[in-house]
Amino acid sequence: MDNQFQNIIQLIRQARSNALKTVNAELINLYWNIGTHISQKVAASEWGQSVVKELAIYIQQTDPQLKGFSDKNLWRMKQFYETYKDEPKLSPLVRELSWSHNLAIFSRCDTLEEKEFYLKISKEENYSKRELDRQISASLFERTMIGNAKLSTALRVLENDLTNTFKDSYVFDFLNLPEPHSESDLQKGLIQQMKNFILELGKDFLFVSEEYKVQVGNSDFFIDLLFYHRGLQCLVAFELKADKFKPEHLGQLNFYLEALDRDVKKRNENPSIGILLCKDKDSEVVEYALSRTLSPTMVAEYKTQLPNKKVLQQKLQELFIENNIE
Repeated sequence: MDNQFQNIIQLIRQARSNALKTVNAELINLYWNIGTHISQKVAASEWGQSVVKELAIYIQQTDPQLKGFSDKNLWRMKQFYETYKDEPKLSPLVRELSWSHNLAIFSRCDTLEEKEFYLKISKEENYSKRELDRQISASLFERTMIGNAKLSTALRVLENDLTNTFKDSYVFDFLNLPEPHSESDLQKGLIQQMKNFILELGKDFLFVSEEYKVQVGNSDFFIDLLFYHRGLQCLVAFELKADKFKPEHLGQLNFYLEALDRDVKKRNENPSIGILLCKDKDSEVVEYALSRTLSPTMVAEYKTQLPNKKVLQQKLQELFIENNIE
């Protein structure tokens, strides 16, 4: 009987969800249409700042219950329309997110590529407004694009689409780690802050275990953190290093991946992927170390403070130029 009742609950929840989506889409359409009207009036030199302010006052006096139509918000609606009016690929996406999400994206992101990235990932990952703000502050776009450009050869040849899945660097500003800190400090902090860690990784990552034991011969070995990725349908092993990357670190990780694929991976799953997470790394040393490896591995660094967005933008631009030359 409970199962039958549960079906009714699901129907109610689905109907509520659909209703909220419809209301939100109508609200975004309203803001779009208001922005269109103001933009056209301003472009025709019929309206200026004083007229928009008068409009805000008129709306408030006509119906005091109408909220959110201050002159500042009316100008934001104009900016919203002008940002996406010539982007037919993006205009449907904005209607699938709340106004607060849209406001964060079009006001804080510089390029259309960056806006498109956050529009899509907000929907895919179902970010709250707070989570979206954190990801923009943590330069998720730049870090992900750099990560896409630096996938190892073994990762690139996999049949799976790894676009936007891995990053070149991860930001753990939520850990408040001391300096210096040990690998044990890092591991404990990530486990204690698993919700924030999953947000940084992506919500397709499912935590399996810490110190995951694999037995090879008569010896036991322990993988620092083991995850499963729903989209890629594979195990993802994280090895943590609280110091600078060394080429010999890869040997240990490759050994773990072999053990996982032989003894843990199920037949329907794809080959396991390894992420070596270091406090620091020399990109040239990493490139040399990965050039001959046949394992699907990646070397990433972690930061304990929010990154400098301008530095990452410069780094991304250099990568684009380098790839275009090649």
